[in-house]
Amino acid sequence: MSTLQPKTIYLRDYQPPAWLIDQVALDFDLYEDYAIVTATLTLQRNPAATVMEDLVLMGEELELLSLLLDGKPCPVTRYTLTTTQLTLLAPPSRCVVTTKARIYPHTNKALSGLYQSGGNFCTQCEPEGFRRITWFLDRPDVMTLFTTKITADKARYPYLLSNGNRFAEGELTDGRHWVQWQDPFKKPSYLFALVAGDLDCREDFFVTQSGRRIVLQIYVDKGYQAQTAHAMQAVKKAMRWDEVRFGREYDLNIYMIVAVGDFNMGAMENKGLNIFNTKYILASPQSASDRDYINIESVIAHEYFHNWSGNRVTCRDWFQLSLKEGLTIYRDQEFTADTTSRTVERIDAVDYLRSAQFAEDASPMAHPIRPDSFVEINNFYTNTVYNKGAEVIRMIATLVGEANFRKGMDLYFSRHDGSAVTTEEFVCAHEEASKIDLQQFRLWYTQAGTPVLHVTDHYDAAKQIYTLTLRQSCPATPGQADKKPFHIPIVMGLLDQAGHELQAALLQLKETENNFVFSGISEQPIPSLLREFSAPVRLEYAYTDDALALLLRHDTDPFNQREAGFQLTVNTLLRMVQAYREGEAMTVPQSLLDALQYVFRNQPDKWLLARMLSLPSEKYLAGLMRVVDVDSIHVARETLLTEVARFLQEDMLAFWQQHRDVPFVFDVPTIAARAAKNMCLDYLMQLGVDEYQRLGLQQFQLALGKDMTDTSAALAALVNVPGEMRDTALEAYYQQWQDNALALDKWFALQASAKLPGTGEHVKALLQHPAFDIKNPNKVYALMGSFTANAIHFHAIDGSGYQLLTDTVLTIDRFNPQVAARMLKPMVEWRNYDEARQQLMCQQLQRIAAEKKISPDVFELVNKSLTIQMASRA
Repeated sequence: MSTLQPKTIYLRDYQPPAWLIDQVALDFDLYEDYAIVTATLTLQRNPAATVMEDLVLMGEELELLSLLLDGKPCPVTRYTLTTTQLTLLAPPSRCVVTTKARIYPHTNKALSGLYQSGGNFCTQCEPEGFRRITWFLDRPDVMTLFTTKITADKARYPYLLSNGNRFAEGELTDGRHWVQWQDPFKKPSYLFALVAGDLDCREDFFVTQSGRRIVLQIYVDKGYQAQTAHAMQAVKKAMRWDEVRFGREYDLNIYMIVAVGDFNMGAMENKGLNIFNTKYILASPQSASDRDYINIESVIAHEYFHNWSGNRVTCRDWFQLSLKEGLTIYRDQEFTADTTSRTVERIDAVDYLRSAQFAEDASPMAHPIRPDSFVEINNFYTNTVYNKGAEVIRMIATLVGEANFRKGMDLYFSRHDGSAVTTEEFVCAHEEASKIDLQQFRLWYTQAGTPVLHVTDHYDAAKQIYTLTLRQSCPATPGQADKKPFHIPIVMGLLDQAGHELQAALLQLKETENNFVFSGISEQPIPSLLREFSAPVRLEYAYTDDALALLLRHDTDPFNQREAGFQLTVNTLLRMVQAYREGEAMTVPQSLLDALQYVFRNQPDKWLLARMLSLPSEKYLAGLMRVVDVDSIHVARETLLTEVARFLQEDMLAFWQQHRDVPFVFDVPTIAARAAKNMCLDYLMQLGVDEYQRLGLQQFQLALGKDMTDTSAALAALVNVPGEMRDTALEAYYQQWQDNALALDKWFALQASAKLPGTGEHVKALLQHPAFDIKNPNKVYALMGSFTANAIHFHAIDGSGYQLLTDTVLTIDRFNPQVAARMLKPMVEWRNYDEARQQLMCQQLQRIAAEKKISPDVFELVNKSLTIQMASRA
């Protein structure tokens, strides 16, 4: 292993800060190749601190120019300086500390702290980037009032932006100018933001429910202002929704968004000045798909909602990260459900959870949504913290009811406004508001892993009594061999054999096993379990194919309608996988094909239809197997795709032809029509028939430069057609979009997702393409992220996919550890695969471990992956 041994941070060691910062005045002098940052901190000892300490300020990659204590130069005997800390020895209990530092944003390729993107200055301070700007108590429970002055060349940087409200500005004689900002709300340093640049701005306004007029501004690179109209409407939609649904009104006079091309994350909720990845702001029908439009609305809503669930009330320490992220994911999911399709939003959220988060729970990186320890906090911006965290919030809402949940949210915001709090305080607010005991429910915050819900039933025809027996278990996870029973809400219904609903109920499983008795049931019922996926668990119930087919046709819960068809397909695929492994013929039951045809012909919601006919992903199927059989899963799924396409081709061709010219309008009916149409095209092209391939090329050619939804859908199918059609389409797309970074990301991603032989070598070549930039996270996620999700090629039995990923990770880790660690995660799950692939992945992980210097981000993943012995998968 590398000699680097980063320190592990434990929740149990939390201590209140020894010092508090009443206010900070920041003064930035920005130049082309460096910046001078002067920070004046007004401090006092924390009366709540348990020990008296020297003043220890965090700082990284800072060049100290001067240090003042209470306005006077600080003697060298009164402080010590290391590469990570500035320590003032025994300062007065109240004091003012002023530091002046030189930093180099233009060479900052980690994209953390203050850096340059496209010639503009911008920041990313969450979680610990502020210490790369100036020395500070860089922790979320130190909240202070910020005043910021920015000075720069006016011609090059006409816009100088920061948090809060602008209150002063002026010009200097040397062509430079300055602007001062003041944030009236206390915040931790991770919410600080600065932007300086020559940008285009779209301005609008919003009138709050109390009648206040809020200025809205979206800043983008020159020439892209026209692509911000959708984003601006999304801002106003989110602001109104939060007022109506949660009673939250915006609190500053101005709300600003800046879109940058180089960004590690999706976006950042800095108070009053949100900084976004361009992919979640820029949109036009020509260059952005329906999914892009929906994602833009969702991410804008998410960052705006953080103004209350994250900014006004923030987390005490980084172990509480789900307090703001899980809660805000829940809020943005509800926003998307209310503004698009509630059923489709729920299906998409659950599909992602079960493919990505369940896999995380089954890996060496499994952790509770409130972790007990970490080496590098960047590694805990995970699906568990975010998406499972949202499911835990959703369960609270289910258990207490809609009205009580709103009361609990109101109490939480009013009680803790301006504070840094814990998950415990969030749960307490809901307990108090609802008068419902959630003591056992807290185990969802402290226990890792995906619970398994085992269900059996018994029907007594003579007494007309139906009994459901629910039993729960949870596999061992690192550091947690034995689990206590969770408090699991199960929303369910009972249907008779004709598909009529007999009863509906909310069951609460709190013991390892419980019986639930239903009386007055006149015939053997079929249970509809976990409606709307009321708990993030794996369900084990022995549904027959006939029962699933009935639920598919008649369940009154549309989520469970789709779930029944999904499970029917899963059962078929698992049987096909087993047959292929045993050298037997794979067969597709006619009952499944008939059920899918019934759905196609009778489902009025075309968006839901597209989801109901989408097969389970290879990643999801892998999560159901004790030992992942990459090749068998791929062959079985491809075979089923072909058989469904063959059986439904007349229906699908007629639907495609009927909807081939759907104009681009961003509303639910047209989104639904395009989703179903493009699903049909994908199936038809699976057949390899020249006629259908020409239809795909025709759609591509007609849509290119006009409608990205139809363009990208057609190209996604064409990349799997070897020969001239594929090459022609890829070249035409490149020529159309070579100067559009976001559109080009799709070009890289679709090629990396191709099923054709040789995809691994093609991806390797694309890493050297002139349009690919390994220092740009979007490009890396598009190409290598798509490749690692392409199981049949990433998990190639010769190990070439693992080697390619390792080469890329080692290169990126030298300048951007966050992105490197994210890209490495697929190999952390190596224990789930066959022995040959295990050895190949381990060789590459050991190769990384042998490096003389790797980042703490990558070190933590490799160390846990190679040293933690996982229990056998259930």
